[in-house]
Amino acid sequence: MKHTTAILAMSLLAASCNCNPFLEEWNTPYGIPPFEKIKTEHYLPAIEKGIAQQKAEIEAIISNPAAPTFDNTIAPLELSGEILSKVQGVLFNVAETDQTPELDAVMEQAIPMLSAHGNDISFNKDLYARVAAVYHADQSALTREQQMVLKSWFDSFEREGIGLSEELQDELRTINTRIAELTQKIGNNILAESNAFKEKFGFSVSYYPSRMTTTEDRELRRQYNEAYRLRGHNGNEYDNRELIKELLTMRIRKANILGYESSAAFTLSNKMAATPETVDNFLQGIMDAAVAKAKLELKDLQAFMDKDIKAGKLPKGSKIEQWDWWYYAEKVRRAKYDLDEEQVSKYFKAENVLKGVFTAAKMLYGVNAEKIEGVPSYNPECVTTWKLTYDDGSLVGILTTDLFPRSSKRGGAWMNNVRNQYVDAQGNDVRPIIVNVGNLNEYMSIDDVSTTFHEFGHALHGLLSKCHYPSVSGTSVKRDFVEMFSQFNENWAFQPELLALYAVNDEGEVIPQELVDKILAASKFNQGFATTELCAASMLDMRWHELTSVEGVDIDEFEAKVAREIGLIPEITFRYQSTYFNHIFGGSGYDSGYYGYLWAEVLDKDAFSIFEASPNGVWDKELALKFKQTFLERGGSEEPAVLYREFAGREPDSRAMLSKRGLL
Repeated sequence: MKHTTAILAMSLLAASCNCNPFLEEWNTPYGIPPFEKIKTEHYLPAIEKGIAQQKAEIEAIISNPAAPTFDNTIAPLELSGEILSKVQGVLFNVAETDQTPELDAVMEQAIPMLSAHGNDISFNKDLYARVAAVYHADQSALTREQQMVLKSWFDSFEREGIGLSEELQDELRTINTRIAELTQKIGNNILAESNAFKEKFGFSVSYYPSRMTTTEDRELRRQYNEAYRLRGHNGNEYDNRELIKELLTMRIRKANILGYESSAAFTLSNKMAATPETVDNFLQGIMDAAVAKAKLELKDLQAFMDKDIKAGKLPKGSKIEQWDWWYYAEKVRRAKYDLDEEQVSKYFKAENVLKGVFTAAKMLYGVNAEKIEGVPSYNPECVTTWKLTYDDGSLVGILTTDLFPRSSKRGGAWMNNVRNQYVDAQGNDVRPIIVNVGNLNEYMSIDDVSTTFHEFGHALHGLLSKCHYPSVSGTSVKRDFVEMFSQFNENWAFQPELLALYAVNDEGEVIPQELVDKILAASKFNQGFATTELCAASMLDMRWHELTSVEGVDIDEFEAKVAREIGLIPEITFRYQSTYFNHIFGGSGYDSGYYGYLWAEVLDKDAFSIFEASPNGVWDKELALKFKQTFLERGGSEEPAVLYREFAGREPDSRAMLSKRGLL
């Protein structure tokens, strides 16, 4: 409360003077936010001003005496809220990477304000009337992108309850605000628990897999495993169990008000998958194949544990447990493929991996990356800024990379927009500003390399956008489609031609072909385990959001029940257990959507199989140009299935994904 009071006082002071950077033109290189001028006390006054600005802009649209058209209703609506866009592009990025108590206090006040404003727009009947009039009129003169933008606005009004009674709308307002507050709180608790883990053991949770792989002391591995799995589940001030149940209650009630039986049914109604049944059947098919493969892998692991038992390192009768899998999997991998992660990581220093990421973008899409100095940065010590251009010098966009862990940063890796690509009212193509954030090692593991390419795949989707309207530009696509492009970009990371250009050790030696061959040979190794834990987490997400009530539900008992029902073997757990499942409970927006990684992998692996079949090889520039023009430039300006058929000439085939994972 002290922080909240102090922030309010500072905000009032800031509001009384004309010195708020968010309320000024940004005369900075490429329009990068002037981070050095932005103070904590600037956010709330700017949000208040931004809300007032957008309300006035919406009122002007409503008050227009002319008959509603796309140009006088939808186009200005798309460009409304410039101040809010600027504030949120900075605030939500900085709050996730450089969290402070003061920023937390700002977020506590900002979230209800923004939620209330969003509700005011969603329930504005006069605005909806104009949007609906345009939607129900003849659309033949509109471009396909304009039709998709119009549909997006109309559908959002319908989905958010414009047709409900005022009483139910008021209830939805309360629910929407509480959902936003709860997800923020849960995410903050996960960060606090992750920092406590680091304080206890001396390493970040991001390094958990590598420590579980290399720590010989089995009891210590068990302790790591227990502490990792109990984040948000320790009966302290950061315990997420009751918060999760309240959040689920809010989501269920919202779905019910809007006419759906469950939160999953509501969420999926405008996704590619469309229904919970479709997702459940999709996941169960993968789960069955993955568990069957994992059971075979388990036998190999047990054989190596038996050697340690025979050598007197472990007591007789010891069996593989969850805290043993990574450790013995590495032993099996070394034996089968003679592949040592520590040896491999010497060739994947972070700066070299970034070079590889950029080199692939150049080879495929003609994009150049140049490190730029002396530009504003939210954390100059940790962030690097890059200018991306085409050969003719035209600007693609600005990328900032923030790769390594720190206590103020949330776990995981992600891409965010500071500014979307769009065309402004003067017809100028506003180029995007993109952030890639990670919690990676300076000398990267194979997984770290894949993660770096993955997040840059998201960045490319945002950077290469050539849309007119912000609501469909870049990564503004259906949630179960968006991961196609990040995962597609992973396919290039270990291509031999590219490795020869970027995988270099500190002595300047290029990674030897023998080691490359081992990496490629081992690419399907342990995929039973990897697919099982990913698929299991996706199914846990679905089971939570298919509930119609959480009354009397115990989280531990529920997880155990789901594990039994889906056939999860006890040696493997969910990739994320409920109390630290940030994707679905911490505000990342993947509730009823974590399956999207596997769903999109079907698309990405099938698309890559077309490159593999090209007579010009996987670096086929004409095919890459087609991929870029079909997908990366067009964002959400067309339905995903239409775009995929346009590129492939057919429906996607799941066999490529199953084959890549060694599940066929």
